[in-house]
Amino acid sequence: MPFIGEIAATITAFFWAASSIAFTEASRKVGSLVVNITRLVFAAVFLGATVLIFGLDVNLSEEQITALVLSGLVGFVFGDAFLFRAFKDIGARLSMLIMALVPAMSTILAFIFLDEVISFWGIIGMVITMGGVAIVVMQKEEKSYGDVSKLGILFGFLGALGQAVGMIFAKEAFNHGEVNGFVATLARVIPSMIILYPVTYFIKAAKRPFKVLFSSKRGLIFTIIGSIVGPFMGVTFSMIAVANTYVGIASTLIATVPIIMLPITKYYYKEELSWFSISGAFLAVGGVAVLFLS
Repeated sequence: MPFIGEIAATITAFFWAASSIAFTEASRKVGSLVVNITRLVFAAVFLGATVLIFGLDVNLSEEQITALVLSGLVGFVFGDAFLFRAFKDIGARLSMLIMALVPAMSTILAFIFLDEVISFWGIIGMVITMGGVAIVVMQKEEKSYGDVSKLGILFGFLGALGQAVGMIFAKEAFNHGEVNGFVATLARVIPSMIILYPVTYFIKAAKRPFKVLFSSKRGLIFTIIGSIVGPFMGVTFSMIAVANTYVGIASTLIATVPIIMLPITKYYYKEELSWFSISGAFLAVGGVAVLFLS
């Protein structure tokens, strides 16, 4: 099927846009840390059930297992930890703007370590798309954080780097042979969950997260929904995308989440959209079109 990687990356962006709403609603009820921990547990259950019910092939080589485990640890544990800290220190808008560096980082790392070379028009499409995303993100209003924390900027950069490196390790696993997307995601989620859950418990960052989660029906429902469309379906489709197209192109299309969020924020959160944001959205869509045609 032509453009399967690009289509999967676009679907991933829609899944992640939906998960961001679900996790936002859940976090308002039980806290972001509780949601961050429990989402991986729910995802592991859903993924494990899918693998068992459909009898998916879990025979992976030692190289593939190593690459996927490292991909999960770098992406879910290292990358997400620094991203959430950046959200706290410098706010979501600036954090997401820094995360716009992920496609560029991914492209450079893929060129260095995987010998991936994107065409001239592919690069143009990436630049146009990320320019549109940057315009939309910069238009988002949020509370003032005073002087911008240099440490917060560093955390945002490390979060972006974690996401980019995580994709490189995932691509390396696929380069060693075919892997089902659900199996690849499960191999990333389980070790991340095993590391993240005990660490947060012992440092007492979150006491009895499941007890807190089950105390709020609304928080539980939104966490389950977010886990399904996020780390279960969203990450799985991101793995399919990485397996079937260049890492840089996949990460660019996945990074269009702020564009997809525009109609959601207008009709769900009743926020007004500026013409500047709408222009950025059209610019990003134009960049996506160039990517598909390159």
